[in-house]
Amino acid sequence: VQLVESGGGSVQPGGSLRLSCTASRFTFSNYVMSWYRQAPGKEREFVAHITSGGGTTNYADSVKGRFTISRDNVKNMVYLQMNSLKPEDTAVYYCRAQLFIKGFDYWGQGTQVTVSS
Repeated sequence: VQLVESGGGSVQPGGSLRLSCTASRFTFSNYVMSWYRQAPGKEREFVAHITSGGGTTNYADSVKGRFTISRDNVKNMVYLQMNSLKPEDTAVYYCRAQLFIKGFDYWGQGTQVTVSS
C-alpha cells in the first residue's frame, strides 16, 4: 500500500492550494479517503473525508466552506482544494485510506502547508 501526498507549499493568507494524494497497491475505489493535519505542538486532527464512491463528504467545522475534498477512482487520487487559507491552517497534511469492514487503515507521509505573510 502506498499513499503519496503532494501539492503542499507556502502561501499567503487568503491564498489557495490544491493537495493531491496518489494511491497505489490497493483497491482504491473500495476505501473511504480522508485528509488530516497536524500543526506543530498539536495533535493530528480530522479535516475532511469522502466515501468510496464520492457521494458523501464531511468536513471539520474549521474548514467548512473553504476546503473541498474530491476523488478520482480512475486515477486513484484524492484531492483537497484549499481556499481562503489562514495562518492557522499551517500544518502537515496527511492522506488516510480506510476499509472499515476489514479494519484496514493506511496513512501517507504528509505534505507541509505553510500560510504566512
